[in-house]
Amino acid sequence: MRGSRQTCRSTGTDGTQSATLRDEVPWSDSITGYDRQHRTIYLRILDACADNASVEEMAELILGIDPALEPIRARKAVRSHIDRANWMVTTGCKQLFAG
Repeated sequence: MRGSRQTCRSTGTDGTQSATLRDEVPWSDSITGYDRQHRTIYLRILDACADNASVEEMAELILGIDPALEPIRARKAVRSHIDRANWMVTTGCKQLFAG
């Protein structure tokens, strides 16, 4: 179910909420507009992983999903964003610096 259109609400640093954050990241072999728009989400996810944050913490604090109310959605959304954040670090960054 890649590219799910159901959206998450993420609170930005200014306290506003993003309605464009998807439950499942749209995948591509190249950097997408979604990746560029949500690079800070990826950084926050990677930072949270480095701090051993739980999936529930990441879902609630970064993606704006209540894991108590929607545990499956929360896990899937966090997993999707972790996977893409890791792709950005290992592959996507090469594209950023190449062009």
